[in-house]
Amino acid sequence: MALKFTMSYLEDSLAVFRYYKKLAEGAMEQVTDEQLFAVLDAEMNSIAIVVKHLAGNMRSRWTDFLTSDGEKPDRDRDSEFADPPASRAGLMKLWTAGWDCVFTALEPLSDADIGRTINIRGEAHSVTQAVNRQIAHYAYHCGQIVLLAKHFQHSQWKSLSVPRRKSADFNKRVLSGEASQR
Repeated sequence: MALKFTMSYLEDSLAVFRYYKKLAEGAMEQVTDEQLFAVLDAEMNSIAIVVKHLAGNMRSRWTDFLTSDGEKPDRDRDSEFADPPASRAGLMKLWTAGWDCVFTALEPLSDADIGRTINIRGEAHSVTQAVNRQIAHYAYHCGQIVLLAKHFQHSQWKSLSVPRRKSADFNKRVLSGEASQR
């Protein structure tokens, strides 16, 4: 599918969020249940921990997005880095709930809302700043999920973007409208 041209910041932001969600889901689909919980060393997070952290962040940032501080008083960020759900199904339920918070908050907004002020940890942000902050944060962690999944799958990995040595083919597909850069 070709990239949809838009001048709407919010429409494009939603497309970027959906892209990263799909990217991480494509990575998680390729790993075994055990690999979701595996760590490379004592200082690393598993895919499951990254998912739990993202879901906690999403719930906090996007619940009552325009009317309450993005760091909710009941959020225990440190607990997001321990004891993830014990199953793939539980993990994916948490993942879906987090993304539901994102889309429920953003989809009703209009471009007139992007200049509004919200707070995160008591610091004022425009809606644009808050959205950019979360796009960067989610891209960072979705990249971690992809990196871990690719590591675990080795030669069995199925590319989620432009496969190695296939750039010319991909460019032709983009030009013909068969593929998109997102």
